[in-house]
Amino acid sequence: MTLTKITIIEKISEKIAQSPPDAKDTLETLLEIMKSTLASGEDVMISGFGKFQVNEKAPRKGRNPATGMDMILDKRRVVVFKCSGVLRDQINTKL
Repeated sequence: MTLTKITIIEKISEKIAQSPPDAKDTLETLLEIMKSTLASGEDVMISGFGKFQVNEKAPRKGRNPATGMDMILDKRRVVVFKCSGVLRDQINTKL
């Protein structure tokens, strides 16, 4: 099962006895800080969890699968996540 934003809000609300609207504001603020940091090209590292990193992709040759025509795909930035050793160990102990 996938953890959704509403589920996270409910769990925050339960864990710290915060009203759901306050928990939603807390989560939204955290996500906005992370989005703006990543959009500026900076990394987000959360100790014990992992690192969100912005990588630059160079322009590359591609092909339109519908027409078969070759094309050049523009350079772009992508976000990658690398989990911390603590998280990796926690995930692997559940096996």
